[in-house]
Order: sequence, then structure tokens, then C-alpha cells
Amino acid sequence: MATPEVTLPASGREGAKASLWLRLRRVLPFLGPAFLVSVGYMDPGNWATNIAAGSSFGYTLLWVLLMSNLMALLLQALSAKLGVATGMTLARAIRTHTSRPMSVFLWLTAEAAAMATDLAEFLGAALGIYILLKVPLFISALITGVLVFLILGLHRFGHRAVELVIIALVAIVGLAYVYEVFVSAPSWPDVGRGVLVPGFEGAGAVLVAVGMLGATVMPHNVFLGSHVVQARRAAHDTPEGRRRLYKFALFDLAVALNIAWLINSAMVIMSAAAFGGHGVSELQDAHVTLGLLFGGASAVAFALALISAGLSSSVTGTLAGQSIMEGFIGYRMWLWARRAITMVPALVAIWFAGGQALIILIWSQVVLSLQLPFTIIPLIWLTSRRKVMGEFANKPWVTAVACLVAAVILVFNVYLLYSLWAG
Repeated sequence: MATPEVTLPASGREGAKASLWLRLRRVLPFLGPAFLVSVGYMDPGNWATNIAAGSSFGYTLLWVLLMSNLMALLLQALSAKLGVATGMTLARAIRTHTSRPMSVFLWLTAEAAAMATDLAEFLGAALGIYILLKVPLFISALITGVLVFLILGLHRFGHRAVELVIIALVAIVGLAYVYEVFVSAPSWPDVGRGVLVPGFEGAGAVLVAVGMLGATVMPHNVFLGSHVVQARRAAHDTPEGRRRLYKFALFDLAVALNIAWLINSAMVIMSAAAFGGHGVSELQDAHVTLGLLFGGASAVAFALALISAGLSSSVTGTLAGQSIMEGFIGYRMWLWARRAITMVPALVAIWFAGGQALIILIWSQVVLSLQLPFTIIPLIWLTSRRKVMGEFANKPWVTAVACLVAAVILVFNVYLLYSLWAG
């Protein structure tokens, strides 16, 4: 009798492990598309606003990142659902269900937003190379272009190859900030209050908070969300398969975007602990200050993370731009050709702006703010129509929450534009 009592629990544990492994094997093939989306929430625009928030206002604006993440999760869920239900990207769905003049107008605004985003992301990687290798910023931008071309070249081995490289780059950013937070020794009770207790302390806090929101909810990422799910839809093109794909897409989004939220929060936490009260806003200054405070390893980790964030977001920005062009006008451009075309404005801006990276980042965010309504409103309109979505159409309460989110985002971005216009 003793033998069964000993072996059965062990067998049960082995069975549980086998069952867990089977569930993981079923989920793992679906993980990846949302990581392509998530890197847009860690691009240099986010770095600039997060470092400004932490260095000027400590931990008090961490709740803004939590709110922004919840909004981004909802919008990305709607975008993924549109892609799963219709087999179309958001750009293609807009072209199909709106008039030609409206479609052309929305295409032009989306292209402007994609180019502005691409400019900021390209600049971020170049800045990372500049502060790490001490080569001129323009030469760093050329090196960035070569590295992005190499990553895009992996498409010849399939979409999954690019996804794995992006996941690896996100891991570098995450590990670098785990290290940065560890060495900066933040006040964790203050961190908890900053996450859970909304409020503004100090002049300019509202403007920085709006910038944080604007840097998180970006138009090209919403377009990209409906695009990346297409790679797996063909294998699940049945009613049951689409329901299963959407369920796993939501899980993928929850994992990837919450990792992005944690990394963004780590940026603010590190900045508050290391630069609190000094108002650091330039990424170069943050790198130098980290080296002085915590040693060369911390400064190197910061630069490597910035390079990884810039490269990964530049790659996904190119994918988003391709999706926008193909969806709106039905023209598919080779990735390397699109990258080459959109690289030219970035190089020109970097050449004329010199070391004033903040100017480029600010104006890129202004363009994104102007375009945002022309992405969010069509997305909500399309996903709420049963004629378009079928059984996947939004429930009334989902549409109501999405409209509220859109209204909050639009009010914040209008305030951002007004503040920039007023100086």
C-alpha cells in the first residue's frame, strides 16, 4: 500500500508538468506579433518624456503610464480583432468602407505620422551609437541605417525570424533597465504611491503627463496591430479558428504591452532616483550623468538599451509604413526600398538639427498628435459595425469605453498642441 501512496503524487506532478508544457507549446507559436507592436511604446519619444518626468517630478507621474498602458491595450485589442475578423489591415478596411476622397486623405495623414515616428525612432538608435562610440551623430545615423537594413533582410527567412530578433532587442532593453533600477536604489514606497495615486505636483507636470500619453498611444502602432496578426490568420481561417486566434492575440498583447509598461516605468523610476530635481531632458545628458553617478557600466547599459530600442522600433515603424501604403493604395513596396526612402528625411533632419535631438523629438510628437484622431475614430467606427465584423463586432459597452478613451486622448493631445503653440 505504501508504494502507490508514494508514486501516485509523483506521477500526478509529472502529469501536471506535462500538461503545463503542452499548454505552453500551444501558446508559444502565437507569441510574437504583439512584441512587434510593443516596441513602439518604448521608442525614443517615450525615453525623452519618461526621463523628463522622473527627473523633474520624481515618481508622481507613474500613474500616467499605467493609464496609458490600459488605453493602449484596448486600442490594440480592437485593432487585432479587426485583423482577425476581416482578414484586412486597418488601412485596407478604411479604404474598403469609406469613400475614395476620404481614404486618400486618411492615407496622407497616416503616411505623415509614419514618417514622423520613423524619424524619432531612427534618431534614437543613432543617438545610442553616438553616445556609446563617440562618433559624429550623422555617421551614427548612417550606421543605424545599415543595421536596420540587416534586420529587415531577415524577412527572407520568414516573419518569425524578425519577431525573434525584436524579442531579443526588447529583452536587452528590459535587462538594461533592471540593472539601472537596481543600481539607482529607488524608494519603493514612493514608487507604489506614484503608480496608484493620481496627481500632479509642480509646474509643467500636466504638460509632461500629456507628452507621456502622446508618446505611448501612437497612430502607426494602431495600424501595425491589425497587420501583424495576418501572418497567423491563414492557418486559422474558420469561425472557431478565428475565435481561438483572437484569444491568443489578446494573451500576446497582455504579455508584450505589460512588459513595455514595466520598462517604461523603470525608465521613470531610474530617472527619479538618479536625477531627481535636476530636470534632465536630453538623452545625452542622462547618459553622462549616469556615468558620473554610478560608473561606466551604467552608462554603457543605458546606451545599449537606447540602441536596441531605436533599432527595434525603427524596424517595426518600417513594417507599419508598408502596411499603411499597401492597405490604402494597394501598392506593395519592398521593405528595403521603403526604408531607404524614409531614411532620407531622417538623415536630412539629423544633419540640420545637429546635436539638438530634442527639437526633432518634439516636432515628431506634434505630427503624431495631429494625426491621432484620424486613426482612432475609424478604428472604433469599423469595429462597432456588425456588417464589417460579424460576430466580433464590439458590444455597446466596449464601444462606449473606447469612445471615452478616444475623448481623453484627444483632449490631452489638443492640450499638448496648445501648450507647444503657446511656448
